[in-house]
Amino acid sequence: MTMPTTPYYLIDENKLLKNLKIIQQVREISGAKSVLALKCFSTWGVFDLMRQYLDGTTSSSLFEARLGYEKFGKEVHAYSVGFSPSDIKAVSKFASKVIFNSISQLTTYQDAVQGIKLGIRVNPGISYSHYDLADPARKYSRLGVANKNELKKISSVLSGLMFHFNCENDDVENICTAIDRIGKSYGTLLEKMEWLSLGGGISFTQDGYPLDRFCEKLKSFGEKFGVQVYLEPGEAAITGCAELVTTVLDVIRNERDIAIVDASVEAHMLDHLIYRTTAKITSPEPGPHRMIVAGRTCLAGDVFGEYDLQTPLKIGDEVRIADAAGYTMVKKNWFNGVAMPSIVVRRLDGTMEILRKFRYKDFKRSLS
Repeated sequence: MTMPTTPYYLIDENKLLKNLKIIQQVREISGAKSVLALKCFSTWGVFDLMRQYLDGTTSSSLFEARLGYEKFGKEVHAYSVGFSPSDIKAVSKFASKVIFNSISQLTTYQDAVQGIKLGIRVNPGISYSHYDLADPARKYSRLGVANKNELKKISSVLSGLMFHFNCENDDVENICTAIDRIGKSYGTLLEKMEWLSLGGGISFTQDGYPLDRFCEKLKSFGEKFGVQVYLEPGEAAITGCAELVTTVLDVIRNERDIAIVDASVEAHMLDHLIYRTTAKITSPEPGPHRMIVAGRTCLAGDVFGEYDLQTPLKIGDEVRIADAAGYTMVKKNWFNGVAMPSIVVRRLDGTMEILRKFRYKDFKRSLS
């Protein structure tokens, strides 16, 4: 095929497959099932591959749950911080599990979801996160039930519990200690349950992660309490598998050389602004030439970062931004009316396929 015009997200299925095989390995050794966290990655054009290695999907809204049901299949875990009556009516038609965020939501809607396995999110009071913004156990957190006595009162209608308390946790000893603490604190509840979700945010597919230790802990925990353990990988499933491919439109000088590319941090990789992190560049290679790479919107802080590059960037050069899968395509927006990047996949056999192009009509239809 003809190479797509920039900007575009490029998903590499061979890199994706590397993560998926690790997820499969964890399942085979530990018995823990994995459901894809659609809040992180919902690009259903690669679900045919992912479906072979994952047990289903988990969602944070009705639309995500429906997408998982229609495009992924297998198990559909429907969670939301707040279901509406119409949400419940819709998810009751296809969800495998409905997981409530509070006891009030459970008691309000449990009759409307009869015959479906019910769960509730628990706030264990512990967490791992580099950012307060993403800390599920932050002060005054609204995420999950913290009162153990209240949980005991409603345990008879539950089949499982969800503990989502990690964000980018790459410390296996930390997660093992946390699992032990959950077992100690909630053991009597867990013994009544069929399943337990440990949520997402565990970086177990990164290079060098001690999988044997992780799998051993998952297996022993599941066996001790007689529960099916679930993981909810989002970034763990897709980390390192995609790039945002851009082209330099202009180079200006203001004490530093600044290359302006045909994409935007604000519109296309929003998490870098939210968490004040610097995007990584996969191309060009590192070198002695210091340059700023910036986006094309009018936001003053629309800056990917400052880099030391092998050669100075010039108009027409290609710049590739790393880790452009997780929390990127699901958050892309029409700020400044800047065209959204196309979504492109490099299949396992090396062929390139454009999954989606966004045009003016898409921008127009998003408004009124």
